[in-house]
Order: sequence, then structure tokens, then C-alpha cells
Amino acid sequence: MSFIRIDPRRSSGEDQPSAISQQPSAPQSRRLPPWFKVKIQTGPDYHDIRKTMDRLNLHTICEEARCPNMWECWNARTATFLILGDICTRRCHYCSVATGRPHAVDHEEPLRVAEAVQALNLRHAVITSVNRDELDDGGASVFAETIGHIRRLIPSCTIEVLIPDFEGNEAALALVAAEKPDILNHNIETVRRLFPSIRPQGKYQRSIELLGRAKQMGMTTKSGLILGMGETTDEAREVMRDLRSVDCDIMTIGQYLQPTKDHLSVARFYHPDEFAALKEEGLALGFRHVESGPLVRSSYHAEQQVMGH
Repeated sequence: MSFIRIDPRRSSGEDQPSAISQQPSAPQSRRLPPWFKVKIQTGPDYHDIRKTMDRLNLHTICEEARCPNMWECWNARTATFLILGDICTRRCHYCSVATGRPHAVDHEEPLRVAEAVQALNLRHAVITSVNRDELDDGGASVFAETIGHIRRLIPSCTIEVLIPDFEGNEAALALVAAEKPDILNHNIETVRRLFPSIRPQGKYQRSIELLGRAKQMGMTTKSGLILGMGETTDEAREVMRDLRSVDCDIMTIGQYLQPTKDHLSVARFYHPDEFAALKEEGLALGFRHVESGPLVRSSYHAEQQVMGH
């Protein structure tokens, strides 16, 4: 067993005050704060997941997005499947997933994902994808097929889908919702002001409206926000209010970490006390569950979230 400090190219060694700051600071380039120490442990469950993914030729967002929680989650037999390939049609400036022209859709992939869920004996499966804007339905039919195969092979397994915005295609969203995933997640990621520069091919209001439509279709909805990309905390609170305005049920809040030197620099690091304060504010706004902390990602503790709903 060993420990590693996560190593984005820009970092800060100065602890932040416990009170939530109102303005973003300039990018930092020093040692990471002490709370970014992650335990590395590759036990039998970790190796079982890796072997299963390799054997079935599947991808995980855990690896593609360089998630700092991969060791913890894989050792707990949880992983987030990445469907529709590993090449995204969009270039978001915080994300390490490759951008380019995707390969043809692999129509056998949904069944292989279900076989992996069965082989790993998962109680909760999280399915996400790259953006596939070149497809008429944005890949919604592949999400639907994947949910269907999992339901048939492992009826007791709960399912969470983390979907793209499908460019606002309501029929595509309805296709996924018709398969009744237990949680429908769509991450807002950043605040309204920064959306055009950080997510240039997305639209803030379109994402909010997608979550609202999903709620109207009977879904338990979820979204995630990344802090440290230049927002103010008042802007973060505005996101929380916007999500609650469409009755979003679950929210995750985590710290941005720069994947490579070519990605957006970290504007500042939030102290764990600030994440705790935002969690309390979110619960006061009416979220059923708020997962908030420096290392939180959208699928972190996902099984516990669905079990409570």
C-alpha cells in the first residue's frame, strides 16, 4: 500500500480559509494542499475489474478522465462504464477524454457491458458516454440498449446513466427515460458565465432544461458541479438554485484538477470546510442528497445515493 499526491500541472500549497470566498483567485503553481493525498491499493477486486474490462474490450471513465478515486472505487467493486467509444466529438477545456472523429458504433457493446456487470456481480451500475454529436440521436439508443441488457441479465442491479445533452433532442432523452434508469444524471459542470469558454459546444440553459424534462418524465435526476475553474461561490450557489428550480434531486460538487498542461489551469483550491458548507446550503435548498468534497466526482458513492431513493 502506498500514497500519492494527485499531480495536476498547476497546484497550490496554501490552505484556504474556512469561510467561503466570494471571488476567484489567480491560477496557482505550487504544491497541492495536504488534503489531496490518495491511498493507492490494488487488491483482488481492483484486478478483477481491470481483467473483466480488458477481456470484454470495454472502457471506463475512471481511466479516461484520470479519476483520483479509481483505486477506492475499484476496490469496492464499483466502476463507471464508458460507452460509445473513447473519442469525444466535443472539446471541453477541463476534460482529458480524447477529442476527434469517433469510430463506428459498436452494436455489441451494450451486451458486453451487461455481461461485465453480471461477471462482477454489481449491485449498482453507472453508465456514461462520450458525446457523439454526429449521430442522429446522440447515442441515446445505445444507452437504452445497454440498460435493457442489464435489466434482462441482472434484474436486481440498479442503474444510473450519466448522459450528454443530446443537443437538446427531446426524443433522444425520452428513449433513455423509457428504459427507466434508477437515476438520470447530466452534469452541468460549471457556472453560467464560464460555460461558453469552458464548454463551448454546450449550452448552460439547455442542460438545465434537459434535467427539467427528465424530471417531468418521472426520473430521479442528478447533476454535478466542478469548482476551481474561475467561478465565484455566489455563481456556484446560482447553479444550485437553477438545478433546484427544475427539481433536481441529487448533486455532486468536487474540485477541478488540471489533467495535463494543455488543459485549463486551476484557478484555486477550495478548502474541505468550504465543500462542507456548500453541502449544507444544498440540503437547505431541498436536494435529497449532496455529495461534496475535494475528491468528489459524479459517480463517487453512487450506490449509496441510489439506495437512499
